[in-house]
Amino acid sequence: MSRLRLLAVVVLVLVVQTAVLSRARIGGVAPDAMLLVAVCAGIVGGPERGAVTGFVSGIAFDLFLITTPVGLSALVYALIGYGVGLVAEGTVRSAWWIPVLTAGAASAVGSVVFAVSANVVAGADFVGPRLTVVAPVVGIVNAVLAPVVLRLVSWTIGATARKTALAP
Repeated sequence: MSRLRLLAVVVLVLVVQTAVLSRARIGGVAPDAMLLVAVCAGIVGGPERGAVTGFVSGIAFDLFLITTPVGLSALVYALIGYGVGLVAEGTVRSAWWIPVLTAGAASAVGSVVFAVSANVVAGADFVGPRLTVVAPVVGIVNAVLAPVVLRLVSWTIGATARKTALAP
């Protein structure tokens, strides 16, 4: 059942990403909700679920990107989801803002990792002064969206993980 829920959440966020968020640019930067799904899965479900969810959300998003190689988003999102899961396992969630802050910081790091990876793999020119705008905007917007996506991802993972995943 959780796999169907994960698929439903990934499709829902993909539709929101491509139909709404790709047009809602802040400083010329579109938010990256698909990365946020991977980050939230790492926060809520740990490294393994973060990596799997990151791969699924990344490969779904790669089908709509035409400027980067297919699989690059899947690779980066899986790595970020796994890394966030490792960090979140050792973190005590005594305050509501810790997962939100983690989601924002991890999203900014994910944007930088994606840009560097695209530079190395595809020769794309994503690393430059513009990255100093992209990473903070993605981080801030994803931190704002994090409470909603954390609840969605928590629903996909189920009641056993949800008990310890989100404080308040």
